Amino acid sequence: MSEDRSLNFIEEIIEEDIRNGKNGGRVHTRFPPEPNGYLHIGHAKSICLNFGLAQRYNGQTNLRFDDTNPEKEETEYVESIKEDVKWLGFNWANELYASDYFEQIYQFAVTLIKKGKAYVDDSTPEEIAEQKGTPTEPGRPSPFRERSIEENLRLFEEMRAGNYQDGEKVLRAKIDLASPNMHMRDPIMYRIRHAHHHRTGDAWCIYPMYDFAHGQSDSIEEITHSVCTLEFIPHRALYDWFIEQLEIFPSRQYEFARLNMTYTLMSKRRLLQLVNEGFVSGWDDPRMPTISALRRRGFTPASIREFCDRIGIAKRENIIDVSLLEFCVREDLNKTAWRRQAVLDPVKLVITNYPEDQVEFFDGENNPEEENGGGTRAVPFSRELWIEHEDFMENPTKKYFRLGPGLMVRLKHAYIVKCESFEKDEQGNITEIHCSYLPESKSGSDQTQIKVKGTIHWVSVPHAEKAEIRLYDRLFNVEDPAGDDSDFREHINPQSLQVIPEAYIEPDLKNAEAHKSYQFIRKGYFTLDKDSAPGKLVFNRTVTLKDTWAKEVKKQ
Repeated sequence: MSEDRSLNFIEEIIEEDIRNGKNGGRVHTRFPPEPNGYLHIGHAKSICLNFGLAQRYNGQTNLRFDDTNPEKEETEYVESIKEDVKWLGFNWANELYASDYFEQIYQFAVTLIKKGKAYVDDSTPEEIAEQKGTPTEPGRPSPFRERSIEENLRLFEEMRAGNYQDGEKVLRAKIDLASPNMHMRDPIMYRIRHAHHHRTGDAWCIYPMYDFAHGQSDSIEEITHSVCTLEFIPHRALYDWFIEQLEIFPSRQYEFARLNMTYTLMSKRRLLQLVNEGFVSGWDDPRMPTISALRRRGFTPASIREFCDRIGIAKRENIIDVSLLEFCVREDLNKTAWRRQAVLDPVKLVITNYPEDQVEFFDGENNPEEENGGGTRAVPFSRELWIEHEDFMENPTKKYFRLGPGLMVRLKHAYIVKCESFEKDEQGNITEIHCSYLPESKSGSDQTQIKVKGTIHWVSVPHAEKAEIRLYDRLFNVEDPAGDDSDFREHINPQSLQVIPEAYIEPDLKNAEAHKSYQFIRKGYFTLDKDSAPGKLVFNRTVTLKDTWAKEVKKQ
């Protein structure tokens, strides 16, 4: 976290609390995901905020799973969330679950019934919705609102014992049916769900609603600053009401603007639709905004933390340009990624005056941004090389500084070559380029005094390894794919994935490491994909070297 920036509004609140000795100057936050899916970049902002606040003020952060909806939650999601938080670089003080507190939350409900603040209601969901009224009209009481405390206690106990079917009864708080805040109009606290829970099994058939479980869990853990996104502002009054009525530890809720990003969907429902309908290969498809997908694509924890720090914490909703996230990963990978040569669209170059059986090895810097270039590796060079098709032009334009008839370029790390001739097939495609080289032009000891404006990369034909290359781009081709009346699926970018089945890479990449980033010189940043196997290397493009989308926008 940058120390030279101004405090955000939550930090200002915390520092005021510390000055006033509130909670003994203690800071305890929590990250409370529901384990019903995979975390995305929006959750990363919340993770960085909650854990970052605790780190900044020598506090603690709990990882608490809000597992009160058994039909949608799975252990698979719990494990993926834990992996994501660790990968981002954070450690939690305590791993907790709302289900840890089911008995305690149940007893809280009993306390409210005994105070005359809760009642069992037999109304249907439709009847309850009608009873709540409208934002401009007060609600009307349920016919079961004035049940006696004794009857409510008995019925609630019978609900727990499994005497009723799903939806047959609910427990509601008795608050204010005329409140301008609809959440305060006798909200549901418990509902019946005969469903197997991933941790408690079949021990429970009634489950607390989010609004009743969340604040009470915060209070049990003595969370000092419960940080939520803006959509929970209307819930704050209910959060406070439950705590006040129960006379328990007074956790406080604070709200900040969630992350909205261009060319991206943040709706878990819509992301699930993309997975289920086959638009992507899964939750970790590198085009998805999930943390697992970003990790697979080659984004680094440091780049995501930097992104979250740069966008800051605000009280108002705004939309962040995805290019900032791409900038952050470029900036990080430029400093850390090893440079390697890879030819994605190959054409053969033959150096006609280079000895046929000769092989030289040139020193290639691993990363010129590191001290001493981050070390070197040996790059083999021979008579026959693969180069990019785009690095040769049959009829060069005036400002074309690569290969063409009579033109000279430098082969990176090696020699200057001059194009003497080329061959074409029956369809007019260039199949082979013939060049001569200048032996005295060796990089690092050039004695020719010849200046060339172009340098191109290459891979030695006899030493090359083959690889599949997956070029990933933004999944959507409009800034706000869900922002109009059209179906968001209509805005899927048809060029979001291009597969190159056979590219040529330098032999050192045969030993590429998982989760390590490589800059393919002039092509972008890449990482080894999990689909790789012995004899079959697969690389994902994390991001291009420059923002190509900015150029497209200017064209439009």
